[in-house]
Amino acid sequence: MGLARVFIDMNVRLSRAIDGLLPSRLRRDGNRTFLADFAPHALQPGAVLYDVGGGSQPFVNGAAKQQYDMTVIGLDISADEMANAPAGIYDRMIATDLCTYRGDGDADVVMCQATMEHVPDGAGAIAAIASILKPGGRAFIFAPSRNALFARLNLLLPQAVKEKILFALFPAKATGHDGFPAFYDNCTPRQIAALAAKNGLVVEQRVLFWTSSYFTIFVPAYLVWRAYQGLSYLFRGDNAAETFIFVLAKPPKVDDAR
Repeated sequence: MGLARVFIDMNVRLSRAIDGLLPSRLRRDGNRTFLADFAPHALQPGAVLYDVGGGSQPFVNGAAKQQYDMTVIGLDISADEMANAPAGIYDRMIATDLCTYRGDGDADVVMCQATMEHVPDGAGAIAAIASILKPGGRAFIFAPSRNALFARLNLLLPQAVKEKILFALFPAKATGHDGFPAFYDNCTPRQIAALAAKNGLVVEQRVLFWTSSYFTIFVPAYLVWRAYQGLSYLFRGDNAAETFIFVLAKPPKVDDAR
Protein backbone atom coordinates (compact mmCIF):
# COMPACT_ATOMS: atom_id res chain seq x y z
CA MET A 1 0.00 0.00 0.00
CA GLY A 2 1.45 3.38 -1.04
CA LEU A 3 1.91 6.32 1.28
CA ALA A 4 -0.87 8.23 -0.46
CA ARG A 5 -3.35 5.42 0.19
CA VAL A 6 -2.25 5.16 3.83
CA PHE A 7 -2.76 8.93 4.21
CA ILE A 8 -6.22 8.77 2.63
CA ASP A 9 -7.30 5.78 4.73
CA MET A 10 -6.18 7.54 7.91
CA ASN A 11 -8.17 10.64 7.01
CA VAL A 12 -11.25 8.56 6.19
CA ARG A 13 -11.07 6.89 9.60
CA LEU A 14 -10.70 10.24 11.36
CA SER A 15 -13.55 11.78 9.37
CA ARG A 16 -15.83 8.87 10.21
CA ALA A 17 -14.87 9.12 13.86
CA ILE A 18 -15.93 12.78 13.86
CA ASP A 19 -19.09 11.83 11.99
CA GLY A 20 -19.87 9.39 14.78
CA LEU A 21 -20.36 12.36 17.11
CA LEU A 22 -23.21 13.68 14.96
CA PRO A 23 -26.89 12.63 15.18
CA SER A 24 -27.59 9.38 13.33
CA ARG A 25 -29.93 11.09 10.85
CA LEU A 26 -26.95 13.06 9.54
CA ARG A 27 -24.99 9.85 8.95
CA ARG A 28 -27.51 7.76 7.00
CA ASP A 29 -26.25 6.91 3.52
CA GLY A 30 -28.87 7.65 0.87
CA ASN A 31 -27.85 5.10 -1.75
CA ARG A 32 -27.53 2.28 0.78
CA THR A 33 -30.91 3.14 2.28
CA PHE A 34 -32.45 3.22 -1.18
CA LEU A 35 -31.12 -0.23 -2.03
CA ALA A 36 -31.95 -1.77 1.34
CA ASP A 37 -35.31 -0.19 2.23
CA PHE A 38 -36.90 1.12 -0.96
CA ALA A 39 -35.72 -0.79 -4.01
CA PRO A 40 -37.05 -4.16 -2.75
CA HIS A 41 -40.59 -2.75 -3.02
CA ALA A 42 -40.01 -2.37 -6.76
CA LEU A 43 -39.81 -6.16 -7.06
CA GLN A 44 -43.45 -6.97 -7.69
CA PRO A 45 -44.76 -10.28 -9.08
CA GLY A 46 -45.58 -10.01 -12.77
CA ALA A 47 -44.68 -6.31 -12.93
CA VAL A 48 -43.52 -4.38 -15.97
CA LEU A 49 -40.46 -2.49 -14.76
CA TYR A 50 -38.67 0.25 -16.68
CA ASP A 51 -35.05 0.61 -15.64
CA VAL A 52 -34.32 4.24 -16.50
CA GLY A 53 -30.61 4.92 -16.91
CA GLY A 54 -29.57 1.47 -15.69
CA GLY A 55 -27.49 0.87 -18.81
CA SER A 56 -24.90 -1.87 -18.33
CA GLN A 57 -25.75 -2.25 -14.63
CA PRO A 58 -29.49 -2.92 -14.42
CA PHE A 59 -31.31 -2.84 -11.11
CA VAL A 60 -32.87 -6.29 -11.50
CA ASN A 61 -30.62 -9.34 -11.64
CA GLY A 62 -31.45 -12.59 -13.36
CA ALA A 63 -32.51 -14.42 -10.21
CA ALA A 64 -34.92 -11.69 -9.11
CA LYS A 65 -36.38 -11.35 -12.60
CA GLN A 66 -37.11 -15.06 -12.72
CA GLN A 67 -38.39 -15.23 -9.16
CA TYR A 68 -40.88 -12.39 -9.66
CA ASP A 69 -41.66 -13.15 -13.32
CA MET A 70 -41.03 -9.53 -14.24
CA THR A 71 -40.79 -7.86 -17.62
CA VAL A 72 -37.78 -5.53 -17.56
CA ILE A 73 -37.42 -2.76 -20.10
CA GLY A 74 -34.17 -0.84 -20.30
CA LEU A 75 -34.31 2.85 -21.20
CA ASP A 76 -30.97 4.57 -21.61
CA ILE A 77 -29.48 7.16 -23.91
CA SER A 78 -26.70 4.72 -24.83
CA ALA A 79 -27.48 1.55 -26.76
CA ASP A 80 -23.90 0.40 -26.15
CA GLU A 81 -24.36 0.67 -22.38
CA MET A 82 -27.47 -1.50 -22.46
CA ALA A 83 -25.80 -3.99 -24.81
CA ASN A 84 -23.19 -4.58 -22.09
CA ALA A 85 -25.81 -5.55 -19.50
CA PRO A 86 -25.99 -9.19 -18.38
CA ALA A 87 -27.60 -11.30 -21.09
CA GLY A 88 -31.33 -11.78 -20.82
CA ILE A 89 -32.03 -9.05 -18.28
CA TYR A 90 -33.74 -6.62 -20.63
CA ASP A 91 -36.80 -7.91 -22.45
CA ARG A 92 -36.71 -4.74 -24.52
CA MET A 93 -34.20 -1.91 -24.87
CA ILE A 94 -35.11 1.67 -25.71
CA ALA A 95 -32.12 3.80 -26.66
CA THR A 96 -33.39 7.35 -26.35
CA ASP A 97 -33.05 10.65 -24.52
CA LEU A 98 -35.21 10.48 -21.40
CA CYS A 99 -35.72 14.24 -21.54
CA THR A 100 -37.75 14.04 -24.74
CA TYR A 101 -39.16 10.51 -24.51
CA ARG A 102 -42.86 9.97 -23.95
CA GLY A 103 -44.05 6.54 -22.95
CA ASP A 104 -47.11 4.35 -23.40
CA GLY A 105 -48.27 4.35 -19.79
CA ASP A 106 -47.58 0.63 -19.38
CA ALA A 107 -45.13 0.51 -16.43
CA ASP A 108 -46.03 -0.79 -13.02
CA VAL A 109 -42.67 0.39 -11.74
CA VAL A 110 -40.04 2.87 -12.87
CA MET A 111 -36.61 2.53 -11.31
CA CYS A 112 -34.47 5.67 -11.57
CA GLN A 113 -31.31 5.28 -9.50
CA ALA A 114 -28.64 8.01 -9.73
CA THR A 115 -29.85 9.13 -13.15
CA MET A 116 -31.67 12.43 -12.61
CA GLU A 117 -28.40 14.30 -12.02
CA HIS A 118 -27.14 13.23 -15.46
CA VAL A 119 -30.03 14.55 -17.57
CA PRO A 120 -29.79 18.11 -18.94
CA ASP A 121 -33.55 18.69 -18.64
CA GLY A 122 -34.97 17.51 -15.34
CA ALA A 123 -38.46 18.75 -16.16
CA GLY A 124 -38.51 16.69 -19.34
CA ALA A 125 -37.24 13.63 -17.46
CA ILE A 126 -40.00 13.77 -14.83
CA ALA A 127 -42.58 14.28 -17.58
CA ALA A 128 -41.19 11.17 -19.29
CA ILE A 129 -41.38 9.12 -16.11
CA ALA A 130 -45.00 10.23 -15.62
CA SER A 131 -45.81 9.17 -19.19
CA ILE A 132 -44.20 5.76 -18.71
CA LEU A 133 -46.18 4.90 -15.58
CA LYS A 134 -49.59 3.33 -15.79
CA PRO A 135 -52.31 4.55 -13.39
CA GLY A 136 -51.46 3.07 -10.01
CA GLY A 137 -47.79 2.70 -10.94
CA ARG A 138 -44.88 3.98 -8.89
CA ALA A 139 -41.49 5.52 -9.60
CA PHE A 140 -38.56 4.98 -7.24
CA ILE A 141 -36.02 7.79 -7.56
CA PHE A 142 -32.65 8.28 -5.87
CA ALA A 143 -30.44 11.24 -6.75
CA PRO A 144 -27.88 13.67 -5.34
CA SER A 145 -29.02 17.25 -4.86
CA ARG A 146 -27.71 20.15 -6.89
CA ASN A 147 -27.04 22.02 -3.65
CA ALA A 148 -24.60 19.47 -2.24
CA LEU A 149 -21.06 20.85 -2.19
CA PHE A 150 -19.72 17.98 -4.29
CA ALA A 151 -22.41 18.72 -6.88
CA ARG A 152 -21.44 22.38 -7.00
CA LEU A 153 -17.80 21.44 -7.55
CA ASN A 154 -18.85 18.88 -10.14
CA LEU A 155 -20.55 21.64 -12.12
CA LEU A 156 -17.45 23.85 -12.03
CA LEU A 157 -14.71 21.40 -13.01
CA PRO A 158 -14.05 20.21 -16.60
CA GLN A 159 -15.20 16.63 -17.21
CA ALA A 160 -11.71 15.24 -17.89
CA VAL A 161 -10.34 16.79 -14.69
CA LYS A 162 -13.26 15.44 -12.65
CA GLU A 163 -12.73 11.92 -13.92
CA LYS A 164 -8.99 11.96 -13.14
CA ILE A 165 -9.59 13.21 -9.60
CA LEU A 166 -12.51 10.86 -8.94
CA PHE A 167 -10.79 7.71 -10.16
CA ALA A 168 -7.47 8.57 -8.51
CA LEU A 169 -9.03 9.14 -5.09
CA PHE A 170 -11.73 6.46 -5.38
CA PRO A 171 -10.28 3.66 -7.58
CA ALA A 172 -13.35 1.45 -7.10
CA LYS A 173 -15.48 4.00 -8.96
CA ALA A 174 -13.41 3.51 -12.11
CA THR A 175 -15.05 0.12 -12.61
CA GLY A 176 -18.49 1.23 -11.49
CA HIS A 177 -21.24 3.41 -12.84
CA ASP A 178 -19.59 6.75 -12.11
CA GLY A 179 -17.91 9.52 -14.06
CA PHE A 180 -20.73 10.37 -16.47
CA PRO A 181 -21.34 14.08 -17.13
CA ALA A 182 -23.68 15.63 -14.56
CA PHE A 183 -26.01 18.61 -14.93
CA TYR A 184 -28.19 18.55 -11.79
CA ASP A 185 -30.96 20.35 -13.68
CA ASN A 186 -34.06 20.77 -11.48
CA CYS A 187 -32.39 18.30 -9.14
CA THR A 188 -33.30 19.46 -5.64
CA PRO A 189 -36.00 18.03 -3.38
CA ARG A 190 -38.38 20.97 -3.84
CA GLN A 191 -37.94 21.01 -7.60
CA ILE A 192 -38.61 17.28 -7.91
CA ALA A 193 -41.75 17.62 -5.77
CA ALA A 194 -42.97 20.55 -7.87
CA LEU A 195 -42.34 18.71 -11.15
CA ALA A 196 -44.11 15.64 -9.82
CA ALA A 197 -47.21 17.67 -8.99
CA LYS A 198 -47.09 19.38 -12.37
CA ASN A 199 -47.17 15.97 -14.07
CA GLY A 200 -49.96 14.53 -11.97
CA LEU A 201 -47.78 12.42 -9.69
CA VAL A 202 -48.26 12.12 -5.95
CA VAL A 203 -45.31 12.13 -3.55
CA GLU A 204 -45.85 9.03 -1.43
CA GLN A 205 -42.47 9.19 0.27
CA ARG A 206 -39.64 11.68 0.46
CA VAL A 207 -36.50 11.02 2.47
CA LEU A 208 -33.53 13.37 2.72
CA PHE A 209 -29.92 12.46 3.49
CA TRP A 210 -27.08 14.55 4.81
CA THR A 211 -23.91 12.59 4.17
CA SER A 212 -21.58 11.59 1.34
CA SER A 213 -18.09 10.15 1.22
CA TYR A 214 -16.29 12.56 -1.10
CA PHE A 215 -14.68 14.82 1.50
CA THR A 216 -13.78 12.17 4.09
CA ILE A 217 -10.44 11.57 2.36
CA PHE A 218 -9.02 14.78 3.90
CA VAL A 219 -10.15 15.86 7.35
CA PRO A 220 -9.84 19.64 6.75
CA ALA A 221 -11.97 19.28 3.62
CA TYR A 222 -14.46 17.20 5.59
CA LEU A 223 -14.75 19.93 8.24
CA VAL A 224 -15.22 22.63 5.58
CA TRP A 225 -17.92 20.50 3.94
CA ARG A 226 -19.85 20.00 7.17
CA ALA A 227 -19.63 23.73 7.90
CA TYR A 228 -20.85 24.52 4.38
CA GLN A 229 -23.71 22.08 4.84
CA GLY A 230 -24.78 23.75 8.08
CA LEU A 231 -24.74 27.21 6.52
CA SER A 232 -26.55 25.93 3.46
CA TYR A 233 -29.28 24.49 5.66
CA LEU A 234 -29.82 27.90 7.30
CA PHE A 235 -30.63 29.41 3.91
CA ARG A 236 -32.06 26.49 1.97
CA GLY A 237 -33.62 24.25 4.60
CA ASP A 238 -34.43 20.79 3.26
CA ASN A 239 -33.08 21.81 -0.14
CA ALA A 240 -29.57 21.64 1.35
CA ALA A 241 -29.72 17.84 1.52
CA GLU A 242 -26.87 15.85 -0.02
CA THR A 243 -29.08 13.20 -1.61
CA PHE A 244 -32.76 12.29 -1.61
CA ILE A 245 -35.26 9.53 -2.30
CA PHE A 246 -38.70 10.00 -3.79
CA VAL A 247 -41.45 7.46 -4.31
CA LEU A 248 -43.88 8.97 -6.80
CA ALA A 249 -47.26 7.41 -7.57
CA LYS A 250 -49.52 7.92 -10.55
CA PRO A 251 -53.08 7.98 -9.19
CA PRO A 252 -55.42 5.27 -10.50
CA LYS A 253 -58.15 6.31 -12.89
CA VAL A 254 -61.42 7.29 -11.26
CA ASP A 255 -63.22 4.27 -12.72
CA ASP A 256 -60.44 1.94 -11.50
CA ALA A 257 -60.57 3.37 -8.00
CA ARG A 258 -64.25 2.50 -7.56
